[in-house]
Amino acid sequence: MTSICFYFQVHQPYRIKDYSFFSIGHDPYYLDDKKNYEIVRKVGDKCYLPTTDILLDLIKKHKDRFQVSFSLSGVAIEQFKKWYPEVLDNFKRLADTGQVEFLAETYYHSLASLISEDEFHTQVEMHMDTIQKEFGQTPRSFRNTELIYSNHIAWLAKERGFEAILLEGADRILNWRSPNFVYTPEHSPEIRCLLKNYKLSDDIAFRFSETSWVEHPLTADKYAGWLHSIAGAGDVVNLFMDFETFGEHQWEDSGIFEFLKNLPDKVFLHPDFEFLTVSKAAHKYNKVGTIETHEPVSWADMERDLSAWLGNSMQNEAFHALYELQEEVYRKKDSDMLEIFRKLQTSDHLYYMCTKYFNDGDVHKYFNPYNSPYDAYIYFMNVLQDFRQRLIQTGRKGGTMPAEAS
Repeated sequence: MTSICFYFQVHQPYRIKDYSFFSIGHDPYYLDDKKNYEIVRKVGDKCYLPTTDILLDLIKKHKDRFQVSFSLSGVAIEQFKKWYPEVLDNFKRLADTGQVEFLAETYYHSLASLISEDEFHTQVEMHMDTIQKEFGQTPRSFRNTELIYSNHIAWLAKERGFEAILLEGADRILNWRSPNFVYTPEHSPEIRCLLKNYKLSDDIAFRFSETSWVEHPLTADKYAGWLHSIAGAGDVVNLFMDFETFGEHQWEDSGIFEFLKNLPDKVFLHPDFEFLTVSKAAHKYNKVGTIETHEPVSWADMERDLSAWLGNSMQNEAFHALYELQEEVYRKKDSDMLEIFRKLQTSDHLYYMCTKYFNDGDVHKYFNPYNSPYDAYIYFMNVLQDFRQRLIQTGRKGGTMPAEAS
């Protein structure tokens, strides 16, 4: 038997507004809620609602033969509740089927695992509480922000009692080995590793509508054939991608919805294939080896490292300037200030500052709500300066929502 593990990331950040130097000390409202609202509604219409409807239909049709896994960041859940509750309702319907697993992650989709164990554990706890409250599940498996993984992060996940962790199937940590098996961290054998098959995942997530691709158009028949070719040469095929692949990154007119609707039928033409959740797949198969990496890997860009967020001097300055405030934020014990601090930790703020070129640069530009990475850096640092001033001034607090959007 060969299992297919479909995992989807669902995340929308709180984007900060065009915060000028002259706003410092005068404007305590940092977020662009008009833009955040518009994006949540747009992506909800193009992706979240139609794709969850398709998944509900597939589960109804195939019962327990078709299972999927999700992680929804805490900040995405907050925005769904406020601006598009129908989206959250559909995710709850998926949870109610019993065929969908929700994984744990950092609530604010942060890089805390790289710099602050206290923040990391707090945010994971917050996220687990939210998943339990909204979907009635206690997460058993963990995915770190953007699949960032290292020996230390695996140890952190193991310490929290998780049974499995997701990571990128980067060639440099697999060497000659296949991602289509279950592994375990070198120094944390209690937890199991599921590694993304990045070629097959990216065929859907990035190449599906690329007309110059030699395999275009990609049909469910063709793709199922690629999966079937793994029979006997792998235990589990991990297809990990942004949920926004369906309808947002790959538009409806590309045929992406029809592809998803038809794929299970084509896969099930081979009697030895099934779809499983992350935790079920992790425990069904024996571990075949260990994964060892001191240097973090991620699923971002060609490098599959941290360079999408910490690859230039602007990003590193912003990252360290933010976490230098942690001790003072903790000392204040002010819930509003703590919430602002954590919303500023969302990794997207650093992602927008990336200055890469070529294909990776095009991807970063697609996601960037600002005119340039330099604007993203300037606005973020201006917000940080205002926040720093308010931290040290008694009785003055920053805000998170513009009055007109309250």
